[in-house]
Amino acid sequence: MANTGKKTKGKQKIEIKMIENQDDRLITFSKRRSGIYKKIGELSTLCGSEVLFIIFSPAGKPFTFGHPSIEFIANRFLNGNIPVIDDMHALIEDHRTVIINKLIQLYNEVQSQIDASNETQRVLAQQITSGTDSNRWWETPLDQLNPRELYERYSHFSKLLDLFYISRSKKIATASSTVAPTGPAEDAPTNFPLS
Repeated sequence: MANTGKKTKGKQKIEIKMIENQDDRLITFSKRRSGIYKKIGELSTLCGSEVLFIIFSPAGKPFTFGHPSIEFIANRFLNGNIPVIDDMHALIEDHRTVIINKLIQLYNEVQSQIDASNETQRVLAQQITSGTDSNRWWETPLDQLNPRELYERYSHFSKLLDLFYISRSKKIATASSTVAPTGPAEDAPTNFPLS
């Protein structure tokens, strides 16, 4: 009977205690720092006021987090009572306007690319239906092509040549298997003179 037990321990509770090893403590802090900042940011958003946190790493290095910014909070306390923006809606609306403008700009760029693609498609379709000599691309002199067009032409001819060789090999193999006898024919004489 096969062992169907778990291969890993999975998520386990750990005891909250001081990590004694200094290196382990620094590693743990560096791994958890971004999560701590995320939670502080969520807390400051929920409170809706200025927040300043100073977190000291196990090595004693201070890490600061300020909302809306550390400079804003420092200036507020250093320069006296700077009026606090109580209207969070204005800040949110400004942020929303910036994002909407960026999205509109991206939309316009994509729309112009789509329009250019549609125009190219229309021109190509018109050339195909009009029957002009532009369909005879192989007759274009090579000295009129740019390096990218030359490379494309070379790769197309290489693929065409590969397909030709594959097709020719298949035809030769098919022809040789139907023509060449696999054994002696019944009506052929078996005693040929060797000299």
